[in-house]
Amino acid sequence: MTDLYLLEPDLSPSWFPFGHCRPICELRAGAWLIRERWEAVAEGEANAIFGPEHLTGFVEDLVPPVVPKDTVQGPAIVGRSDFAPAGEEVTLSNSAARLVNDDTTVGWWVPEGETWSGEDDDWPVVEVNGVTLKGAYDVVTALDLLLKPDTADFSQESGDELPAGSVVVGDPGDVVILGGVVEPGVTFDVRDGVVVIEQNAYVKGGTRFEGPVYVGPGSQVLGGSIHGTAIGPRCKVRGEVSDSVFLGYANKAHDGFLGHSVVGRWVNLGAGTTTSNLKNTYGPIRLEVGDAAIETGMQFLGTLFGDHAKTAIGTMLSTGAAVGTGANVFGYTSAPKYVPSLAWGDTGAKMQKDGFLKVAERVLKRRQVDVTEDVKAMLERIYDFASEA
Repeated sequence: MTDLYLLEPDLSPSWFPFGHCRPICELRAGAWLIRERWEAVAEGEANAIFGPEHLTGFVEDLVPPVVPKDTVQGPAIVGRSDFAPAGEEVTLSNSAARLVNDDTTVGWWVPEGETWSGEDDDWPVVEVNGVTLKGAYDVVTALDLLLKPDTADFSQESGDELPAGSVVVGDPGDVVILGGVVEPGVTFDVRDGVVVIEQNAYVKGGTRFEGPVYVGPGSQVLGGSIHGTAIGPRCKVRGEVSDSVFLGYANKAHDGFLGHSVVGRWVNLGAGTTTSNLKNTYGPIRLEVGDAAIETGMQFLGTLFGDHAKTAIGTMLSTGAAVGTGANVFGYTSAPKYVPSLAWGDTGAKMQKDGFLKVAERVLKRRQVDVTEDVKAMLERIYDFASEA
């Protein structure tokens, strides 16, 4: 076991909307959070996250404290939060080393007796496989590259027997049920990847999975077609979902298309909410965040939904849209590509702090999450930062 520290990237528009509300290492890259991927490299839990001041005191299950950047004494690994290791074993010697991917330093190995200060460009190089994220939109890129091998790892495990009435297209060994409940009438198409149903998850009859798909603990899939998607814990998902990521604790309980999108925690998508993920020109997609224009180079990109965002029924979202933390999207014929954090519909106003906190408290309690004084303080800091950003 080695100490592990995660180094957050500098805040910039490319990390909107998640830079307002959570450490970047808590984004899901493939089936796993970036932090979890680094913990596999270090073979132990992370000690701390070197992050921005507004996230100090961040509270979430298993998340280490967010603290100012500091020197690190070995033995330790310092990993960049904007890099998702692929899961392959990294061979480390007794010498200090830079961990490098595609000529970019993505971390540091600090052996016993050495000190890391962030100014160690002369250290020798150890190559590490994985995906470097240039912004929040690259969570979709990481999904495409990492979800298939992530779910394939589960095929080595001894899962539950397939329930009667299931339809499997492909190898039944590529359906891995680990304590979840699957109703009769579910179709598993595993010709292109493994489908994993984690403990206490529930899948309603009539659902069609097209692998690779990961359904996290306690999540409910309530019908529709789910393709190439990673669903974190305690979500409700229904409808046509393709190549998307749910960080966890989010609601898409109704029909509507979600494609190449990232859904933050505590998001609620109203019935019929639909994203566009491909331009009519089939050209590369540009994100607009305030006055910043970000060229993603991606042909497919839907919507980035920040934590606690909400959409009204029938909401239509443009290709490459970004919805800020705590934003409420309503009143539009077609929502704008950029919805600022805490936006209150099409009124031009912001959600008030008391309202934001009351709604968040109600939503957390619906998933049996205690709203402690620490959680309230965290939500207040997130609100204050997002309201001024």
